[in-house]
Amino acid sequence: MHYAAEGGGAGSFTPILMIALLFGVMYFMMIRPQQKRRREAEAMQSGLSAGDEVVTIGGLYGTVTGVEDDSVLLEVAPGVQTRFARPAIARVVTKAERPAETAAEETDAVKE
Repeated sequence: MHYAAEGGGAGSFTPILMIALLFGVMYFMMIRPQQKRRREAEAMQSGLSAGDEVVTIGGLYGTVTGVEDDSVLLEVAPGVQTRFARPAIARVVTKAERPAETAAEETDAVKE
C-alpha cells in the first residue's frame, strides 16, 4: 500500500504523452504526405486538356481528345475513343504543345 502513494502524479501523464506523440508521428509521416499526393493528383486531373498523352490507373495509354466536367475522352488507337472518369487518369506522360498566346493567357490567369 505504501508503494501506490509514492507513484506521484507525473507518471500518470506518460501514457497520454506517448499516445499524443504517436498520433503526431502518424500525422506527419502518413496523413500529410497522402493529402499532398491527393492534391497533386487533383491538380493534374483538373489541368488535362486535348492533346495530352496520359496513362490510366489500369495502365492504358491514350491521348486526350475531349474533356468534360467529370470525364475525359481518350483516343487509345486510331479511331478508337473511350470515356474515362477523371480520377482514373494516373499521370500525364506528355503535355500537348500549346500556342504561345494560349500559354500567355493561362499564365496571366494564374497570376490573378
